[in-house]
Amino acid sequence: MFRYFLFLVLISRVIAQETLFRETFDPKTDTHVEIVALFSKASPGGYLPVRVKIANNLNVSKSINLGFSSTSNYTQGTRSDSDFSFTAPAGKSITRDIYVPLAPSGDSYSLISMLRTTMSGSLGKAENTSNSLSRAQSAVLLSEALFTPNGSSLDSAMSTSGSSRGGNDQFAARFDPGMLPDSWLAYSGYDSMMMTDRDWTTTPASAQNAILSWLRLGGQLIIYNTSSADFKSLGIPEDLSFGSAIMRPIGSDLKLDAAATLELVSTGNINKPRNTSISEDFVSSWPLQAHFGSQTFRYGMFIAVLIIFAIFVGPVNLFVFAKSGQRHKLFITTPIISLIASIILIALIIIQDGFGGSGMRRILMEVRPDGDQNAAYIHQEQFCRTGVLTQSRFEIDSATLVSPVPIAQSRWSRFSDRGNNEGNFSLQPIDAKFSASGDWFQSRSEHGHYITSIRSTRGRIEKTDTPNTFLSTFDFPIESLFYLDDASQWFRAEGISTGKLFKLTPVEYSVIEQELNAHINAFTHRNQKTLNRIHRRTSSYIAITKAAPGIATHPSIRWKETQTVITGPVFTP
Repeated sequence: MFRYFLFLVLISRVIAQETLFRETFDPKTDTHVEIVALFSKASPGGYLPVRVKIANNLNVSKSINLGFSSTSNYTQGTRSDSDFSFTAPAGKSITRDIYVPLAPSGDSYSLISMLRTTMSGSLGKAENTSNSLSRAQSAVLLSEALFTPNGSSLDSAMSTSGSSRGGNDQFAARFDPGMLPDSWLAYSGYDSMMMTDRDWTTTPASAQNAILSWLRLGGQLIIYNTSSADFKSLGIPEDLSFGSAIMRPIGSDLKLDAAATLELVSTGNINKPRNTSISEDFVSSWPLQAHFGSQTFRYGMFIAVLIIFAIFVGPVNLFVFAKSGQRHKLFITTPIISLIASIILIALIIIQDGFGGSGMRRILMEVRPDGDQNAAYIHQEQFCRTGVLTQSRFEIDSATLVSPVPIAQSRWSRFSDRGNNEGNFSLQPIDAKFSASGDWFQSRSEHGHYITSIRSTRGRIEKTDTPNTFLSTFDFPIESLFYLDDASQWFRAEGISTGKLFKLTPVEYSVIEQELNAHINAFTHRNQKTLNRIHRRTSSYIAITKAAPGIATHPSIRWKETQTVITGPVFTP
């Protein structure tokens, strides 16, 4: 009986993930490589957590190189490439978790993305191709305990309800709670996560913290309760910033109502699917793009240069520079005239557009000093227009999810709402940084990006012992601050400096409503909805500043304005 139980446990661990490949290099010593995706299906964008296991039982060290190529469609679309190298010393086994960047979609019509994995090195060669969840649906993670009795019925319900388009009618990716990854990046491409209370208690503490971080960024956690547990006993806070948690009872058979479950992860989620937001929120009425303004193309100068070039390369060249009897000079004068015209055109482009580029950013930041988090949960929208760029590569200095967004179509846009967007959007993890290359920024173009990150911070708004007196420890000034106390009374302060006490003045909401709405409406729909939902939390504040640093991307872009809206609870020492 015990062996049968052990067999079931081992089987559940295998099917809760996807083994990309297992290569045995030396059967006698069982020297092998095993590459396992910790979720059975990749998300539509974000990162795929992959566990690398190398058992080297030989007396010499062995190395492998893993290459990943993610594409947003079968034949065309966006692409993201990355590679990782590992060395196992002689007689040693190593296990490493990596986070593979997945190709952004750019639109909701590229239904199935593909991931090609290749291995090379002194332990052999291998290759695997797998697909992901559909981009036209909510991306859901479902624990193995719930997947086994419900997976088939949920897939059927999704197919018949029209929630999925195309041939990838799979409701969720499976996972084993005991093997969940410990970085929020692993969950960043998913919208919802569903598990039982027992699953949560078997999840490692480091993975629980990662899930809570993902929730604060906007994720949805659904706990099915098999006992008398509640959120407090499970260590899940009530206030989850931009995200939400739901608890539902469930019978001992762990059976779910398929239609109600689909409803719970769609209209029951306070945030619409991330992929849908990126595909739809920026294309037609993005406030930041409208605020930055448009630029017309100066046709006149270029037409004049082309007319002058035509005159010189034609009649002037033929009748002045290479007269009758000297036609052989055309082999010299024509290239010279063409070269001069090219130099003039390049000079005009540089004069008109300059080097680098300029842009604007809008940042929504939730700062949590409570519970020893000391973290800032950041959503950054940015729009820029580039001139001449001398390089496309740039670095991001911490764990970050960055996506190009389709913007309104124009002669300047390279990633637009026309659909069928293509491009190389590679991210290469290097230690704690990411090296970005490809088409993130192109010369003489307009670009939009949506960036999500978590940063450590000691900045906060503190209460003092003096009534209505507070202290800011943010290392930048705050222009204005709005505070709602426990009695639902609004207060306001202006001109707040670092380390200096400031007093709050009571105000009626009608006095500050228009100003608050202006800051809320400066974001895209997703962040507008988030701010509208949380801006009336008691014992919390909304701070406005143009001095907070944004998440840095291409160093040649000059950010003319970075407007930041900071939310969070007031800290009581």
